[in-house]
Amino acid sequence: MNIPMTIRANLRTNLRTSLRVKHLIPVAVLALLLSLPYSTLRIPGVLDGAVNTPGSLQLLALCLLFAGLAVGYDLLFGRLGLMSFGHALYVALGAYGAELAMKNLHLPLAAAALLAIVIGAAVAAVLGVISLKGVGKLGTVGFAMVTLAFAQAGSILVGRDPRTTGGEEGLPLSTEKVPAAFVGVVNTVNLYWLALAYLVLVCAVVWALVAGPVGRSWQAVRDNERRAEVLGLNPFRYQLGAFVLAGTLGAAGGVVHLLVTAGATPETTTSDFTLALLVMVVLGGSGTRWGPVLGGVLYTLLDHRLGALATSDSVAGLPTALRVPLSQPLVLLGALFVIVVHAVPGGLAALPRRLGALRSGLRRGRRTGPGGERGEQHGLGVVEGEPHRSHADRVPSEL
Repeated sequence: MNIPMTIRANLRTNLRTSLRVKHLIPVAVLALLLSLPYSTLRIPGVLDGAVNTPGSLQLLALCLLFAGLAVGYDLLFGRLGLMSFGHALYVALGAYGAELAMKNLHLPLAAAALLAIVIGAAVAAVLGVISLKGVGKLGTVGFAMVTLAFAQAGSILVGRDPRTTGGEEGLPLSTEKVPAAFVGVVNTVNLYWLALAYLVLVCAVVWALVAGPVGRSWQAVRDNERRAEVLGLNPFRYQLGAFVLAGTLGAAGGVVHLLVTAGATPETTTSDFTLALLVMVVLGGSGTRWGPVLGGVLYTLLDHRLGALATSDSVAGLPTALRVPLSQPLVLLGALFVIVVHAVPGGLAALPRRLGALRSGLRRGRRTGPGGERGEQHGLGVVEGEPHRSHADRVPSEL
């Protein structure tokens, strides 16, 4: 295909610009996150006080933590198309494992955290083999059910052993084994730095792998396992590697969750916890770079703010028809989720691309004049009822 030189030059320029922007965005976002603890900005309706107050930093730390957990979960769901309902198990292993190691083995935080992460990785390796065998025999539904079964077993174990796990009350943080820098309200800013470090670590690991040969192999396995096998790839090995990595990152997130929330809670063992991660990923955009991050931050903010709204006096004074749904944060979150899925199918990360396509369509519509569509130009190969697109406007798969 002969493409005019001007179009080639424009394509090269656009490619260089997009690559430059792609590298600048993470730097700008990181700079913004690094500056938040020093900001006195107030955001009414989002944060209760200034950004640098302990309460606001606590909420922001949770947002960053769940953003990192969502990125790790998307490693399975978005990159390999595996819907796991048991990801909460590894987060719970990290939280409970580290706390029990400090409490019963009298280990310092660093050693306890390392032990918990190693246990999480080992359990992920064993359960990954069992669960992924279900993919071969029962398909992705079998994988989802097997992971759910293991997660439910862990949740029941935690709930029915109050001596070890604290039961429904959970376990408070063993502050005597934790450095003083992570204890107390005055040190909330250090918990923010810890959550930010976790998010940066997870993003760096996942993004680096996705951009390399491993990521291309994951995509091939996700698209068509049989074809990947013909090309010489071993789908099981790549799926198991991603499963173990996701479990390890989840266990590390569990340790951070233990410190940020000052305890290990049974909520981290439930299937609801995994479903929340799934909603975060779909809300932001699965299989994208920034989608899980956006979804994790937005979901966590809405979860806390809608919870405060549900118990406020302004909602209590509303008529029953309005008070009942507004007093249930999950109802509002579910409604928002449905709206986003229908309005922006690719998640929030796809919104700029969809808006750009809409603007391009409007510009082409103005160029075609009052007649609007060029669907009658059958001789030029244009589909009836569809705006004309030049080769430069088409995606590579259409060329």
